[in-house]
Amino acid sequence: QVQLVESGGGLVQPGGSLRLSCAASGFTFSSYFMSWVRQAPGKGPEWVSHINTGGGSTRYADFVKGRFTISRDNGKNMLYLQMNGLKPEDTALYYCARLSSPNWYLEEYDYRGQGTQVTVSS
Repeated sequence: QVQLVESGGGLVQPGGSLRLSCAASGFTFSSYFMSWVRQAPGKGPEWVSHINTGGGSTRYADFVKGRFTISRDNGKNMLYLQMNGLKPEDTALYYCARLSSPNWYLEEYDYRGQGTQVTVSS
């Protein structure tokens, strides 16, 4: 069965960095566009970044452009999110999700992980 397992979250001071990882299994990882999505307390989920199957094309939400970098290693079935310049407003549960189609503008996901908590606070 499809499994997505995130790791790498934690407590970090403003301006700090974290690298999130997502281990994928149960499907042909290299055949799917993937995303990072976050949900802050009391708010709905919002997409953070998308990446295509080969990793050569990416898309970022305006609020993370220039600070976050999405990447993938298809040989290891891994998805990553490097987060730099973290701000308190980045505090959220971050989870990886599999896009159900290559049209990432639809933001339609068919599987997601449990998430990893990121807290940015001094």
